[in-house]
Amino acid sequence: MEASAPGRARRGRRARAAVVLLLSVLLVRAPPAVGHSIQLPGGFRLTQDSLKIVGSSNYPVKVYVLLHQRSPHVLCVTQQLRNSELIDPSFQWFGPGGKISSENSTAEITSTGSLVFENFEESMTGVYTCFLEYKPTVEEAAKNLQLKYIIYAYREPRSYYQFTAQYHAAPCNSIYNTAFEKKLLHILSKLVLNFYCEVSLLKSECHRVKMQKAGFQNELFFTFSVSFLDIEKGPKPCVDYSCEPSRRLMKAKNHIERFFNQQVEALGRHAEPLPEIYYIEGTLQVTWISRCFPGYGTNALQHPKCPECCVICSPGSYNPRDGTHCLACNSSLAFGARVC
Repeated sequence: MEASAPGRARRGRRARAAVVLLLSVLLVRAPPAVGHSIQLPGGFRLTQDSLKIVGSSNYPVKVYVLLHQRSPHVLCVTQQLRNSELIDPSFQWFGPGGKISSENSTAEITSTGSLVFENFEESMTGVYTCFLEYKPTVEEAAKNLQLKYIIYAYREPRSYYQFTAQYHAAPCNSIYNTAFEKKLLHILSKLVLNFYCEVSLLKSECHRVKMQKAGFQNELFFTFSVSFLDIEKGPKPCVDYSCEPSRRLMKAKNHIERFFNQQVEALGRHAEPLPEIYYIEGTLQVTWISRCFPGYGTNALQHPKCPECCVICSPGSYNPRDGTHCLACNSSLAFGARVC
């Protein structure tokens, strides 16, 4: 016998209440937050204060500096001269803006002729030339040497995890699907916040799906990303190595996967009737995405000493969006081009 309208409404309210209760229970069971830490340099960073780069009289030496960070010491000597005594050496540096002096606010020339940038900006990228004059011995005549460097800005890749998941849903025009979506995103955001990560909804669609050997059912298709926040935007200060972005993202990924597994376990313990909206087991898919910011790209052939770095695009190339590589462009004459 068909149930009355009030009876159907009561069951509908109970089912929807079960959805909220199920998610709330999972949120309470979410794993505790980790300790707070500071970010350590990644494996390909080349900006340690102790690093010193020497020149070559045969070719320009490439130098990579993380954007907004201190540069390595760029020495005005070759490897051979670095291990030799130089009598009365004098150094002069020239960059994209002309001669660099010790009073220059963007760069420092040390007493031994090294060039150091305290806060490297994108506009500082370019060719730098050092002129060295010295005597090998007191008796010999002065010698002159010209060394060229190409100093590139680079950035960390914009890396994130992309998740897709499917839920059995209410009718596609139902307001309960919208309310569920907001609740789910709120819970996911709280799960990853203590890892200094954020959740962003990329796409949410509802479709009627014809099941095999069965009728139709409504399904929600969610696509969302998990990316890392700047340390300064996190809830508490970081004080150890676990704030390195890849570690934070991995922990956030693991907790989200555990959250969806818990939904399956909770649903298995749930008495009839099933909630109207519930996660469909086995539909969670995770993809690692790594992109460079506009004007930057990776190129292991051009930059073999920084193969994973998102290096600023050289003249003759550009990157208009968050792609992986710089694209060829004959009309591009500047570093960091975003249009052709």
